[in-house]
Amino acid sequence: MEAVANVLVGLVAALHVYILVMEMFLWQKKPGKALHGFDREMARATAPMAANQGLYNGFLAAGLVWGLIAADPTGYRAQVFFLSCVVVAGVYGAATANRRILFAQALPGALALAAVLIAQ
Repeated sequence: MEAVANVLVGLVAALHVYILVMEMFLWQKKPGKALHGFDREMARATAPMAANQGLYNGFLAAGLVWGLIAADPTGYRAQVFFLSCVVVAGVYGAATANRRILFAQALPGALALAAVLIAQ
């Protein structure tokens, strides 16, 4: 079960690196606009906010990677903390911005968190 948990944590970390790239670097380009659906002017106007959000997603990814490479109990605690942050951020984002975030961010985070807790 530990291997499954590690794979899920790694996938959630990779997801947050992807979000970082989309929000910080591709927001105003074709891939970013396809993701968020904004026209050119709205993408330009919201780019600073998106970059800020992307940075936070990068911190989540970094914390999850730290949790994967750190020895226990630090690694386990880091995984639980950062996965909890992912779930809370996903639920909040779904409630305030877009319901898709619940399935794209909170659900993977919750599945990984459950696997980490079961594997312990």
